[in-house]
Amino acid sequence: MKLIGLTGGVGSGKSTVAEILRELGATVIDADEAAHAVYEPGTPGFDAVVREFGSGFVREGVIDRRLLGGLVFADEEARQRLNAIVHPLVRDWMAHRTLEAFDRGAEIVVQDVPLLYESGLEGLFSSVVLVWTPPELQLERLVRGRGVPAERARAMIAAQMPIDEKRMRSHHVIDNSGTVEETRRQVEEMWAQMSGR
Repeated sequence: MKLIGLTGGVGSGKSTVAEILRELGATVIDADEAAHAVYEPGTPGFDAVVREFGSGFVREGVIDRRLLGGLVFADEEARQRLNAIVHPLVRDWMAHRTLEAFDRGAEIVVQDVPLLYESGLEGLFSSVVLVWTPPELQLERLVRGRGVPAERARAMIAAQMPIDEKRMRSHHVIDNSGTVEETRRQVEEMWAQMSGR
């Protein structure tokens, strides 16, 4: 039974690698999914975010994540306030899903955690996999691929630990700056090592 951390920089293509790992048989637990779940309407997370930031961040009964993101990527203090609410809830949600997976007999569980290093979580995992792309490609993917304004995209990248620092700290590095086929080949080789197949 292995617990693997999967991380990367914003725009690095972590979702692509997570999907390949799922196809290969890993149970993948996604922190982004957790972050959505923990402040759905009616949850303590929703109430805490509204208390902290105000009802102006609620649209049609739900937290407007784009509006809130615009604030927290531009304001470090606001980001810390949001993280203080959301991160403990996300960790609890992911721990619960991880225990469920192990109870079902999963041999390898991958936690997909964008801010793994920033949150000091690397010690939880038997190994950490980084999905790496150069910062200029991260920027291009955010701007062209997701339609994020360039200034906001730069702020999103700057809000995270530099990708090359993450690279030096990781056990495995998947270079996702090439084709999907090249990425898949690297993930398959890594999976064979991890799973002993």
